[in-house]
Amino acid sequence: MGNLARVGLKDFTRSAKILIITNTIYAFVLPVIDIFVASYIMRNSNDPSKVILYQLAIYMGIPITFLINGYLLNKINVKRLFSLGMLLSGVSMVFMMSLDKINYFGLMSAGLIMGMSFGLYWANRDYLVLATTKDKTRNFYYGLETFIYTIIASTVPVLIGWYLMKGNEDSGIGSNEAVNSGYRVITTIVFIITIIASIVFHFGTYEKPKSEKFLYFKFHKLWKKMLQLAVLKGLAQGFIVTAPAMLMMKFFNSEGALGSAISIGAVIAAVIMLLLGKYSKPKHRLLIFSIGLICFFLASFFNGLLFNATGVILFMFLLLIARPVLDIAYFPIQLKVIDVLSKIENRNEFSYILNHEFGLFVGRFIGAGTFLVIAFFVNADIALRYALLIIGILQLLSIIIAKQLLKQQETLENETLIKGTVAKEIIFNKTVIPQENA
Repeated sequence: MGNLARVGLKDFTRSAKILIITNTIYAFVLPVIDIFVASYIMRNSNDPSKVILYQLAIYMGIPITFLINGYLLNKINVKRLFSLGMLLSGVSMVFMMSLDKINYFGLMSAGLIMGMSFGLYWANRDYLVLATTKDKTRNFYYGLETFIYTIIASTVPVLIGWYLMKGNEDSGIGSNEAVNSGYRVITTIVFIITIIASIVFHFGTYEKPKSEKFLYFKFHKLWKKMLQLAVLKGLAQGFIVTAPAMLMMKFFNSEGALGSAISIGAVIAAVIMLLLGKYSKPKHRLLIFSIGLICFFLASFFNGLLFNATGVILFMFLLLIARPVLDIAYFPIQLKVIDVLSKIENRNEFSYILNHEFGLFVGRFIGAGTFLVIAFFVNADIALRYALLIIGILQLLSIIIAKQLLKQQETLENETLIKGTVAKEIIFNKTVIPQENA
């Protein structure tokens, strides 16, 4: 067990290292997608509901593309599908920036394209991590990846926010027109980065899933626990990606302030992630997961309690810690369950990845739906203030479910080990004892 504390880059295969490099390059795109697309919609429509509808369109596109990806994997190399996922994020932004007016049709179309991008990217990324890492290296893998992403996510928003505001100050044209012109330049850069990431990724060697069948409707009872976690995780994802931008644009109305706020505490969070990834063990995942959920609850609590500029800063700071801490525990838990069940049920690993995505979709739909219902029937401010708090409270149930899941997984692994030992003894007795009698 002591060796688990000293996992390093030397323990990764060449393909796993290339995957990390690819994701590092693509990480420069993710803050733009997560933050500034939402702020672009807010700036040009001043309607939080449109931001959520855009997010819903994304979440509709993801599971559909996951399903299509399953069929495509049997015919198209995983490299091409993963690369296409990255490229489509640039296509979606180009489409969004080409719209003369932020209307519902344009929003839904751009959202669906981005959903297809995420679907291809995350479906294949999850499989690639599963295929190129082992359980003992996954804490470090996600810790390192999260460290890199957090550092990038702490600098990119500041630079973009400064660029957008600086361009607005230097330009003699109208405020919105100057900023929108800046958004188009950023979109061009994003598209170039996705091309570079795609080229680098092709230097790795990756195998496709082992069997063709991937669509199942009945799963082991352990997987049902995993799906419960997925639904609760999806609740927060329903609008947690766009909530920071909506809150910042409401209380600060500035991409510059938005970029600066995103960077508060991000470097500290990045160092925490690297240390957790390097020195934590699989047995620590429940504790790490619980800390992440508590931070998320506190973030939503302070936002709901204060609902002002101070509350937003506290919300952003705690969220910067909560999201990566949750991911560093959640993804290894998920992949370990897939490792165990794919061997027991003799199924393609992608079948679990696909099914997991539908669990996330249910949660995302409920989370985004909660916001929209409150926004339409009460008002958007109440939705921004209290929908997050409701979801933060519900998320705490994940601690109980995760504890039950890990206990069931350990029991299942022990039973499988015992059965394997008994089977070997039976084979030994059948082959060795008759020879001795002879």
